[in-house]
Amino acid sequence: MDSISDTTPRRFRDVEELIDHLWSLDEIVSVEDDRLRELDHGLQCAALIASSLPDDVEAQVAGLVHDLAHPWDSAGQPRHATMGALAVVDVLGERIAELIRSHVPAKRYLVATRPEYRSRLSPDSVMTLEAQGGTMTPDEVAAFEQHPDLDAAVTLRIADDDAKVPGRIVPGLESWEDVIRLVASRHGSPDAGTHS
Repeated sequence: MDSISDTTPRRFRDVEELIDHLWSLDEIVSVEDDRLRELDHGLQCAALIASSLPDDVEAQVAGLVHDLAHPWDSAGQPRHATMGALAVVDVLGERIAELIRSHVPAKRYLVATRPEYRSRLSPDSVMTLEAQGGTMTPDEVAAFEQHPDLDAAVTLRIADDDAKVPGRIVPGLESWEDVIRLVASRHGSPDAGTHS
């Protein structure tokens, strides 16, 4: 696994490298709850989005991979969303990268616009909120509401908050591998479907 202290930007070269990284997340304790693995959280998030947006495979894959940069970031996870977006953009395309990038601002947005939302956040998410910029200002809210994929970004964020249940049974990574490859073949780089 890559060293957390290594801050070199990472970009997956192909879909198999991305899938290998996702499998490695099964060996890493979640930053959200030490009873979960990082992979558990992504799988739960993808399953929740599949229930909410059954026809939006890209949003589902974004949910699966949205926190794949957790092991690379520092305390408070201030950069994991932008790091994750950069890592996958060449393989999974700009929309999924943007949904990953947006899941932290979406938290800040929901805290600002839905008073009850803060109570849904895990203790870790409350702690990281400040490191990630805190509650959005009215000007930031207005700007975020212009996001071209606002509904999917908010759906991913809410799934992210609900995808932290130890022992929840959801489809495993093997059930997502062909879906990831399909999305990569449609939206990634020309060689995204091959292993180099």
